Amino acid sequence: MGARRELDGADADSSARFRAAVERARSATPRAEVLVSDVPAPQRIAPFAAALGADITTDEGEIATGRLVLLHDPGGNDSWDGSWRCVTFVRAEVDPEMVRDPLLSAVAWSWLRDAWQARRLQAVAPSGTVTAVLSEGFGGIEADGLTAQVEVRASWTLAAEDPAADPIPDVRSHVEAWGDLLCSTAGLPPVPAGVVPLPPRSTRGRGT
Repeated sequence: MGARRELDGADADSSARFRAAVERARSATPRAEVLVSDVPAPQRIAPFAAALGADITTDEGEIATGRLVLLHDPGGNDSWDGSWRCVTFVRAEVDPEMVRDPLLSAVAWSWLRDAWQARRLQAVAPSGTVTAVLSEGFGGIEADGLTAQVEVRASWTLAAEDPAADPIPDVRSHVEAWGDLLCSTAGLPPVPAGVVPLPPRSTRGRGT
């Protein structure tokens, strides 16, 4: 997870703040089932951008995958209503019967809201979509039967709790909430209250 670019001169402080935010993101401890890695960040979206990828696998293979992009525009962005923005997608295999439930989209979006609420996070100007897909094989792949996926795409602005004391928002907790969303989408049972998750397996690179 690295900065897309660094600014010079008067913007050195912004560069340093973003590097600190990236390190906070890397220090997150999502559930042990979530395998996190650094992935390339998209270009030309914001002056600073970094990204994490994550997967959940079982003996049957990958059951969920996702990506989280941290964006920072030191000058602020009117469409964000702030200067720090997260953009994510999460996709998971689900039971085909779930896709037929007309409430699935609302329920999937509530998983993200619940993740923010559980960690007492403020998500400003949230937006997103939930897509459910049901596929049925024919011909040579007819034996595959029905498969189904649900995908959550979302973005939200992160607000610093005390900008005067610390202008960087609680990026670590937002990454952990994203991990919670990934687990909920994958159908994993919630961690009981008071249970501390083990440190996650990680393949994070340290290049910038």
